[in-house]
Amino acid sequence: MKLDYSFIIPVYNRPQEIDELLHSMVAMQFDAAYEIVIVEDGSTDTAAAVIEKYTEQLQISYYQKENTGPGDSRNYGMRKAKGTYFLVLDSDVLLPMDYLQAVDRFLSASFVHCFGGPDGAHEDFTDLQKAISFSMTSYLTTGGIRGKKSRLGKFQPRSFNMGISKEAFEASGGFGDIHPGEDPDLTIRLWKLGYDTALIPDAVVFHKRRISWHKFYVQVHKFGLVRPILNAWHPDTAKITYWFPTAFVIYTLFSIVALGLGSWLFIGGWLVYMCLILVSAMLYTRSIRIGVQSLVAVLVQFYGYGKGFLTSYYYIHFLNRDPRKQFVKLFF
Repeated sequence: MKLDYSFIIPVYNRPQEIDELLHSMVAMQFDAAYEIVIVEDGSTDTAAAVIEKYTEQLQISYYQKENTGPGDSRNYGMRKAKGTYFLVLDSDVLLPMDYLQAVDRFLSASFVHCFGGPDGAHEDFTDLQKAISFSMTSYLTTGGIRGKKSRLGKFQPRSFNMGISKEAFEASGGFGDIHPGEDPDLTIRLWKLGYDTALIPDAVVFHKRRISWHKFYVQVHKFGLVRPILNAWHPDTAKITYWFPTAFVIYTLFSIVALGLGSWLFIGGWLVYMCLILVSAMLYTRSIRIGVQSLVAVLVQFYGYGKGFLTSYYYIHFLNRDPRKQFVKLFF
């Protein structure tokens, strides 16, 4: 099956990211032509001048529109795209030279209407970016949901690195108006329509994440807020594992109280888990400094997600509040 690929990239006030992403795409090795669709989502600092630098090297379609969020911007780009298979990327990723080769090789051998690929840290990233990347991708923290497991029952692609056929896009209507969480919502709706998803382990992107500790906390807190909403929309996909960060926070507080009362039993288990993460991070990143920052990132991630999850669960599942009214900022 011959596939015509269109990259779909929404961007909001980040021309430098687009510059770096396009620079990585110039070096990409692939025999056939492909299209790059960039959708400026109401930016005041546009990427127009950056894109002009690459028009002779890459086939780029560039659109500017009002701000309606990343999900709707991806839908907009897919409606404008000329390809038969859409490759959805965030603007803060870089592509290795063999990215499209890996995608095409997999789809040619075992076609699937929607796929996701892993993300990782490039060697040139900052220590903070590498630490957060470890926290977000380690099997010890996220259980492989972002592509670190070779066998997953049903893989939920993430929109920083995701592919979807034109057929599946048109059948599903694309991404919804929630953000974050628009990607698992789309995946679940695709399953209900009879489309399969898959992980392409070799389709790796380098996820740069221009981020600070505060921004990271805000991001993971939103992830936590979104999950109970998705569970309410799609109750058959709810899993006990989504409670893990919340359980970790509660266990941590309980361990501290127990320690104050003279018992080391519970804090001992907590320390063993923290040591496992620290050692794993130091071995993976080959740096004591980044390993320590990774440990901090895990604590921020669990606390932010766990607090958000518990808050959202209370309002959505106990009080039966309308998510769009209770969490207005999560919807466009």
